[in-house]
Amino acid sequence: MFTGIIETLGIVTGLNKQDGNLHISVSSSITNELKIDQSVAHNGVCLTVIAIENDMYTVTAIQETIDKTNVGNWNVGDKVNLERAMKLGDRLDGHIVQGHVDQTGICKSIVETNGSWLYTFSYDASLNNITIEKGSITVNGVSLTVVNSLLNEFSVAIIPYTYEHTNFHNFKEGTKVNLEFDVIGKYVSKLHSLK
Repeated sequence: MFTGIIETLGIVTGLNKQDGNLHISVSSSITNELKIDQSVAHNGVCLTVIAIENDMYTVTAIQETIDKTNVGNWNVGDKVNLERAMKLGDRLDGHIVQGHVDQTGICKSIVETNGSWLYTFSYDASLNNITIEKGSITVNGVSLTVVNSLLNEFSVAIIPYTYEHTNFHNFKEGTKVNLEFDVIGKYVSKLHSLK
């Protein structure tokens, strides 16, 4: 479990395709605090640390993860949002995030609004995921509040701290992002589809 509060950014330093798997090396300021078998969310994708060397560690994405997330679009040098799993007893500053990406979305627009930014994302509504106005959404692992909730798109407002300390500052129109919908929204969607 995660909270969607990003700890730091990592830099992709290596990509090694082996059969259907992708081994991803990441350089990060938290590497010295990691251990093998630990779960770390990378742009909201929960991946297991399999190797550590100096300030770099390696995780592996299987083909299903590559197919359902933006992992297959990563390049060496890309910045990824990192969050370690939460500890029992910690404050839940964001919302409950599983690290299981539901689907990807596309950045439709970015509007600077006098010191903050309004990002709008579209997604395939046929997969039965929904957003709820003022509900939670995870975009590339970042816990955010939904505004302008529509059937196949939504917006989020980004404060300067989030803009600077996550990879949101690298987004542009057309950027593919990982989306994990709020568990409450998933439950409502499931109930609705059973009618």
